[in-house]
Amino acid sequence: MRLTAVVDRAADGAFGVVFPDAPGCTAMGDTLDEALTTAADALADWAADVFEAGRDIPVRTIEALLADDDVKEALGTGAILASVPLLGARGKLARVNISLDDGLLADIDDAAKSLGVTRSAFLASAARDKIRTVAGLDAG
Repeated sequence: MRLTAVVDRAADGAFGVVFPDAPGCTAMGDTLDEALTTAADALADWAADVFEAGRDIPVRTIEALLADDDVKEALGTGAILASVPLLGARGKLARVNISLDDGLLADIDDAAKSLGVTRSAFLASAARDKIRTVAGLDAG
């Protein structure tokens, strides 16, 4: 799932991000890439709270967003739209069965133990990191 963000540039050169369909969800960064990366993090946190409250995320079409007066005003002052992926929890765990080389599994378990997390938490974090890279959100 992706949500559309409005990205604007402040006088000091920093970038601010808001989500018209995620009230209160904002982010910022010194560069556009950094702003979009922090926006993905903020969106994941915001969505986790929404799902925990038992609500769904309302997502308008791009046409509906472009008709929104606040969005039109922002675009008229130089803001741009960006599509930001919703990475992370949707409120429910799912059990999966995967196959891995037993040496790789041992390495995963060692790394998870050294970080003080479970195998599942380690794999979820690694998957999120890889998805960020694929989505172009690796600010590093």
